[in-house]
Amino acid sequence: MITDISSEDFRSQFASGASGEYTFIDVREEDEHAEVHIPGTINIPLSELPARLDEISEETPVVLVCNTGVRSEQAALFLAGMGYDQDLIYNLEDGTKGWRQKGYKVECRGEAVTRPPGSRM
Repeated sequence: MITDISSEDFRSQFASGASGEYTFIDVREEDEHAEVHIPGTINIPLSELPARLDEISEETPVVLVCNTGVRSEQAALFLAGMGYDQDLIYNLEDGTKGWRQKGYKVECRGEAVTRPPGSRM
């Protein structure tokens, strides 16, 4: 079963380094990723995922993110269907949108930005 993980749990489990090595993949399109993304993500659009499987280790956890958690869930199911260990696949359920709403740091066109919750970007 694919594990849905909240932004808070991701930060405590993965971003803190507690889980060791992992791959953090943003499955949104290149222009969406360029506009704003969570630092540390690798951009592999959902449409390119089948052709780029060689870039994703089957030995370490894979955390997938999109804007709201829908495309990343599709990517997670695809990886599971390709034989990746379901226990190592995580879907960031609140996506980049939820991450931003919580005021966590994002990169906007290459610049790091942190905004207080409730403010608009």
